[in-house]
Amino acid sequence: MKILVLGGTGAMGVPVVKILSSKGHDITVTSRKERKSKDAHIRYIIGDAHDYNLLNELFKYRYDAIIDFMIYDTETFRQRVEMFLNNTDQYFYFSSARVYADSGEKYITEDSPRLLDVTKDKNYLVTDEYALAKAREEEILKKSGRGNWTIIRPYITYNDERLQLGTFEKEAWIYRALHGKAIVFGRDVASKLTTLTYGYDVALRVASLVGKKEALGETVHITTKECMRWEEILKIYLKVIEQEIGYNPKVCWINDSKVLFKETSYQLIYDRLFDRKFDNAKINNLSNCRDNYIGIQEGLTKCLSDFLNGSRNFRYIDWKNEAKFDRITGDKSKIKEISGFKNKIKYIVFRYIVNEIKHYDN
Repeated sequence: MKILVLGGTGAMGVPVVKILSSKGHDITVTSRKERKSKDAHIRYIIGDAHDYNLLNELFKYRYDAIIDFMIYDTETFRQRVEMFLNNTDQYFYFSSARVYADSGEKYITEDSPRLLDVTKDKNYLVTDEYALAKAREEEILKKSGRGNWTIIRPYITYNDERLQLGTFEKEAWIYRALHGKAIVFGRDVASKLTTLTYGYDVALRVASLVGKKEALGETVHITTKECMRWEEILKIYLKVIEQEIGYNPKVCWINDSKVLFKETSYQLIYDRLFDRKFDNAKINNLSNCRDNYIGIQEGLTKCLSDFLNGSRNFRYIDWKNEAKFDRITGDKSKIKEISGFKNKIKYIVFRYIVNEIKHYDN
């Protein structure tokens, strides 16, 4: 099969490409950075898959499947959906399990209510925030009059380069731990149930749906059924860090995570403060992978260990947030640690002059 993967260099994309290549499919992958392929079945195209001109070049050919990991605003997706559907037999649209409304501690199925359908928050509904955009783009596909699509709703996925804690990427918490500073975390989030799924496990199931007629016109979430509270996940992380670097990071607890954000964090309010448990019966029935997901503790332990013993590469440190965290914890970052003059000024201003966080409980 001839397969196009748009933006296939993340926690799910990389293993999807490898799995499909191992089956003998010819894969074209878009990437913003130059990548050299040692696999005869994989070809990388340098460029931003949001670029209309790049898409026109790519769609001089037709593909058996298109797997789309890109993020769009609703209007952009509306303008491009026909292009996607016209140039493939099966278009994989990556939505998100963040589309679901609060289900309490009940297991979420694909038919569970979505935020777009039930929320009465008018200020939220006028935005094109991630969860709303994904739900609206699902509707565009469903109303397209076409049936050659499959909607995938992953939840929080991880690998050794992406390890999340609540709303924080690794750059906002592992970086602090490795520099001897306290990790800031909210008790409100810590008490909530969540699930994290190893990227390869998601990729394996996506790959199993490629070319499968039963998956056409279907919406499916792909997550492990296992769930934990965020405080349990934090304990796993802390134990691994202590084992690997001989240092037990401090945690600065706050009661209300919303005080960390000057502007409303909808990801926090409409996801991380919900209990999340998923029924994965549908993907088990559609795929041939069944329920053999790597356990959360085993997977996180391995990936964090690999990161600490590997590159320890951080993509971008938000020095404004670092300053805010340091203000709460009483920590100080060394100026020589901060790259760039503007970042140094930003850190000094928000660490010592401007206090955006008015109230917090330590």
